[in-house]
Amino acid sequence: MIVVTGASGHLGRLVIEELKKRVPAERIVAAARTPEKAADLGVEVREADYDRPETLKGALGDATRVLLISGLDANRAQQHAAVVDAAKEAGAVLAYTSAPNADLTEAALAADHKATEAYIKASGVAYTLLRNNWYHENYEQSITIAPQLGAVYGAAGDGRIAAASRADYAAGAAAVLAGEGHEGKVYELSGDTAWTLAELAAEISAVTGKEITYQDLPKDDYAGVLAGAGVPAPMAGVLADVDVQISHGWLAQTPGTLRELIGRPTQPIGEYVRTLLGR
Repeated sequence: MIVVTGASGHLGRLVIEELKKRVPAERIVAAARTPEKAADLGVEVREADYDRPETLKGALGDATRVLLISGLDANRAQQHAAVVDAAKEAGAVLAYTSAPNADLTEAALAADHKATEAYIKASGVAYTLLRNNWYHENYEQSITIAPQLGAVYGAAGDGRIAAASRADYAAGAAAVLAGEGHEGKVYELSGDTAWTLAELAAEISAVTGKEITYQDLPKDDYAGVLAGAGVPAPMAGVLADVDVQISHGWLAQTPGTLRELIGRPTQPIGEYVRTLLGR
């Protein structure tokens, strides 16, 4: 059995759909904190609450492979550890959605990923680390509001971003879960091409016919822009730090591993912009 945790979320849903193309639906389990939210996925659904280890044991009890989709809560490192323990008890191979170069980067966003990776390696569970680069979807709001503002804002300078779509990462995870030979591997996953925020602004300009510029700001000023847009202050600081790390090259690598896993090119950022803006 292949168990996907966080299955009712955006990424989890896409992973389930990709898995159904590769293995019989009877071999797939959607594990979710609120099972009702995953009832439409066409596979068996089990309750799996990261904060209630007893539900994890039930959800993962017969699993041979598990995808741990990283959580969003402040205590997610502790939550992840509970899933790791349950996967080990089941004797399953665990795949985990981590962050680029999680063991080396100083990015605040990656701290919990670094801790989880360390716990996974120390636990003795068989594992595959899926270090996903940035997502196109992380720029959804910036792209949709840029025609009104006339600008894309950030603090990344001319740092390059090797983002891919959520669907690309889901296909990569499904390929690992349904395939063979991935145990013990650490995959740095990214889009095929890295681009700058100035190039993103140019893509939006090309699609909308409006002049869109990139406004590079100091870290604290950009955090203020994010907070003004409704992002909670602590997270605004973390996201501003991501941009600073981008300026240092954190998300620039394009090893081509994701393309190899999914057997096709990843979605270009220009295509994502056109689709999002309906052009």
